[in-house]
Amino acid sequence: GTIHLFRKSQRSLVGKLTHEFRLVAADRRSWKILLFGAINLICIGFLLMWCSSTNSIALTAYTYLTIFDLFSLVTCLISYWVMMKKPSPVYSFGFERFEVLAVFASTVLAQLGALFILKESVERFLEQPEIHTGRLLVGTFVALFFNLFTMLSIKNKPFAYVSEAASTSWLQEHVADLSRSICGIIPGLSSIFLPRMNPFVLIDIAGALALCITYMLIEINNYFAVDTASAIAIALMTFGTMYPMSVYSGKVLLQTTPPHVIGQLDKLLREVSTLDGVLEVRNEHFWTLGFGTLAGSVHVRIRRDANEQMVLAHVTNRLYTLVSTLTVQIFKDDWIRPTLSSVPIANNILNLSDHHIIPMPSLKPADSLNPVTSTPAKPSSPPPEFSFNTPGKNVSPVILLNTQTKPYGLGFNHGSAPYSSVLSQGLGIPGMGAAQGFRTGFANVPSRYGTNARGQPRP
Repeated sequence: GTIHLFRKSQRSLVGKLTHEFRLVAADRRSWKILLFGAINLICIGFLLMWCSSTNSIALTAYTYLTIFDLFSLVTCLISYWVMMKKPSPVYSFGFERFEVLAVFASTVLAQLGALFILKESVERFLEQPEIHTGRLLVGTFVALFFNLFTMLSIKNKPFAYVSEAASTSWLQEHVADLSRSICGIIPGLSSIFLPRMNPFVLIDIAGALALCITYMLIEINNYFAVDTASAIAIALMTFGTMYPMSVYSGKVLLQTTPPHVIGQLDKLLREVSTLDGVLEVRNEHFWTLGFGTLAGSVHVRIRRDANEQMVLAHVTNRLYTLVSTLTVQIFKDDWIRPTLSSVPIANNILNLSDHHIIPMPSLKPADSLNPVTSTPAKPSSPPPEFSFNTPGKNVSPVILLNTQTKPYGLGFNHGSAPYSSVLSQGLGIPGMGAAQGFRTGFANVPSRYGTNARGQPRP
């Protein structure tokens, strides 16, 4: 058939998103979320119109919380989609990080909205406009009712986990101090206010309370600047509530180890290192894959006689209690017995204790060396003027006979020896005598100054 080099993909990005949305919409659990999302869009439209008619920036800041509720509903849909999808070759760990990314994006967008409110509030302090309170109180209660109803009716697993795992905000800490004082007087309220309130419910109630105070002060004294002050307070509460969640989800995206499990991981690793056959546990790395899911990899070095499958089963059994997605690599100890000599030994050498083997490896190929001077031969250069008949670095190992039983003997007799006996042992020119000699021997020394090695006078 025809080969198309630049064939387009079978499905576009919009088509893929439509296909995945249909996959989520096929589940009946998502119908409730889609219904709340449609009502949320209608509510946001009415609130934005009332913000424009009342000219209240505090109501605008409170409307941004309703927009955040829409983001939380989208995150809940993504969570359902993640549960339906299975790991693929591209995403071998699954799709759990998509819901982490959705939480991070939602909280960051809420903080950007709070910064925008702060910027507009600073400008309004310079020129404060008139605030109309006709629909201010109505918009406040509509937004409060819808936000609380959405938070309490929809079980949002990602945000529920983040709100409990992340550190407390300054608003939660202040309310917790006040709650302890109230519960000291009325102990029955401890189940509601303690140990700490839901941060989303808390910010909805606190924002509605600020708008009610704004409405009363404007109606009584026409104090329009309180609207700007309430907007700043709502923006600061929004930023302080979303910031710890952004930090926590950001650390998950950076694949960091949760601080509260470091002690448990160290304890499990110590237990693994004491198992039978385990020599060393190294290259361990553990990170948070998703909300409540911990992944990790570890290398385990075992003895040569240990059973790999048995050790793998024990290590996995110990770590699986905390790490759900675990990769364990087992390898045996690879020690090598050192060799005594790296050069071949001649057949006529039977007793190694009587010889000293001095290996002299070749540093350069023998083909590129001149056998006379042991230097690289250059075809273009003339022969050297003086050529010493000495062995180079490419000679075979020198084997010296050990004629004495002393460890420091290298074939020499300890004592004065005549000059002729030294020459008779073959310590002269290599090739003369029983074995190769040292190149420092004085064989064929000229007897007269001005003569060469052959005894002929130089010209």
